Amino acid sequence: MSNSEVSRVVVMGAGQMGAGIAQVCAGAGIEVSLADVSVERAAEGKARIERQLTRLAEKGKTTVAANRELLARITPGGSGAFATADVAIEAATEERGLKAELLREASAALPERALLLSNTSSISLTWLAARTSRPERVAGMHFMNPVPLMQLVEVVRGLQTSDETVAAVVALAVRLGKTVITSQDRPGFIVNRMLIPFLNEACFALEEGIASAPDIDAGARLGLNHPLGPLELADLIGLDTVLFIAEILHRDLGDDKYRPASSLRNLVSAGWHGKKSGRGFYRYDAQGNRLEPSIPSWSTA
Repeated sequence: MSNSEVSRVVVMGAGQMGAGIAQVCAGAGIEVSLADVSVERAAEGKARIERQLTRLAEKGKTTVAANRELLARITPGGSGAFATADVAIEAATEERGLKAELLREASAALPERALLLSNTSSISLTWLAARTSRPERVAGMHFMNPVPLMQLVEVVRGLQTSDETVAAVVALAVRLGKTVITSQDRPGFIVNRMLIPFLNEACFALEEGIASAPDIDAGARLGLNHPLGPLELADLIGLDTVLFIAEILHRDLGDDKYRPASSLRNLVSAGWHGKKSGRGFYRYDAQGNRLEPSIPSWSTA
């Protein structure tokens, strides 16, 4: 399949990542069906995109007319959309069983020539592909968060992925205005193999009382020129997702340097998953603005 042949995409998952993927696809002129567990949930995802575009228009970064055209290309849809799709992109929660089931169902519903892609940030593409009827047409298309702003797409090749599939995914990412890096199917791929140990080490530094959360984050922002500090970034990603990936690295690479910090485990156990839940390493208001550190004793070490 050539890049020019991609005219219809199904995005499975209308959360933050799925909505972002739908937005950039629609922005590239592609018709998008945004699917979730219900049409209502999918509609909520489209409404999230509309709110984001409205804010951009208010800042003069887009126009009302352009936003209207983009939104017209996104349809909250159900299973029937797969029959005419050229590409399906899975963007569900980072749970292996859930992703495998979604990919298996999509594989059965898609046309034979269609590509089946996963936005997974850590789960083996080889394992996922083996659960489908078209393993050679399965690949990872890992977008960064937030999708409309971040330039990078990490294309991940499973053991079964064909050269044709890799070329088609790279071409699609370029069409979406992204810069592409490619990775073999290894724990954490490229980005998270580097990132998660960094975030995890910041958790250790915090729980050992080396510095407060604001000082750790300021050290990365001002000393390393990072746009966000590691604890701020972990909250943005979702602490449950960070922990999940850290556990995969620890399990699959077998090295204790990847063991998740106790503070990370405890926050997830408490249900404090970061910005999306209103509390993680920091507290957040209803608009998602960062407030004070979540646990005072950590900020006064």
